[in-house]
Amino acid sequence: MEKRPLNFLCISTYFKGEDFLRSCKAEGNRVFLLTLKSLENEDWPWDSIDETLYVDKWVDEHVQNGIAYKFRSIKFDRFVALDDFDVEKAAGLREHFRMPGMGQTTGRFFRDKLAMRVKAHEEGIKVPPFSSLFHDEDINSFADSVQAPWLVKPRHEASAHGIKKVHSKDDLWQLMHELGDDRHKFLVEKFAPGDVYHVDSINYNGDVVFARVSKYLDTPYEVAHGGGIFRSVTIELNSQEEQDLRMTNRSVMKAFGMQFGASHTEFIRSRQTGEIFFLETSSRVGGANLSEMVEAATGLNLWAEWAKVESVTFRNEKYTVPKLYKDTYAGIVVSLSRYEYQDLSTFTDPEIVWRMHKPWHIGLIVSASSQERVEELLNKYTRRIAEEYHASAPPPEKSV
Repeated sequence: MEKRPLNFLCISTYFKGEDFLRSCKAEGNRVFLLTLKSLENEDWPWDSIDETLYVDKWVDEHVQNGIAYKFRSIKFDRFVALDDFDVEKAAGLREHFRMPGMGQTTGRFFRDKLAMRVKAHEEGIKVPPFSSLFHDEDINSFADSVQAPWLVKPRHEASAHGIKKVHSKDDLWQLMHELGDDRHKFLVEKFAPGDVYHVDSINYNGDVVFARVSKYLDTPYEVAHGGGIFRSVTIELNSQEEQDLRMTNRSVMKAFGMQFGASHTEFIRSRQTGEIFFLETSSRVGGANLSEMVEAATGLNLWAEWAKVESVTFRNEKYTVPKLYKDTYAGIVVSLSRYEYQDLSTFTDPEIVWRMHKPWHIGLIVSASSQERVEELLNKYTRRIAEEYHASAPPPEKSV
């Protein structure tokens, strides 16, 4: 395989993926960033970016034409979406320019919550009872056969954005009327109380070569809709629970056709039965600084390893997972703050390995040799943050 520098077009309509860009450049590649003009002044790693392409607003035809013009002089080798909301954009561009990587059909399994559930159900992976909102009789059948409460979820939003909880058939139909012509963009699903987990993975040659399993101490839905404090922690290593979640994650990746790249997948364990149900997945690094938490627990930077996988896959070279930390746990706590800037000097425990520097936010990551110590620290910090810093805001109706 040719050894020339590869030309990566990295697509991000949000400010994220800095470590991917750095790693991609460190691998000897040329890095082109396609982003919004409104993000021009963000702190991108400019020394790792060869050229930046800006759009004022994403219009598929205009972007396609612009890339076609650049293609005349630059032979692009990879299109990479750095954010969840860019997965479909990149998939469409790959289809048009016949680029390797995830196309639109596979891309839907990592972006469209309805496509995810249909595919998982077809492949024998447990999912909470659900229904599309296309056909009136299907909605009535679901409401009559599945006990409330239910969640009405947007098919293309990320995390818990836009989710509505309903408690009766009448409430469900009232919401259908409010959604109007947009109801086909949503699905309805049984609300299943339980613990929510996330598996953060690196995939190579159609296999999961790295995975770390963590648990949200408060579910994303509770945080987004209850104004809570976001927390996650590594679960007990080598436990049966960890093995079960790893195995289920591997089944999801295989069923959905993941070949290479990063993934962030969420599951729920029923409080009633202990069963594991698939919730959703994505073909990117998890948000909310979970990548920093995974790195604190393992030593592996998900963004950097994803960039390496992209490079070696194109060159048909072998990828090897770097040496990982042994018996190390990590946890994160993040909250909106009532103050624009935080003085975190009073948080002095030696287990603190990361501090958030973001206006109107407060956040810490801790690392220790036991899960109990990590949870002890997270609980202590959560109480302090709740008393001294915490602020809440209503959940956004729609992502910007």
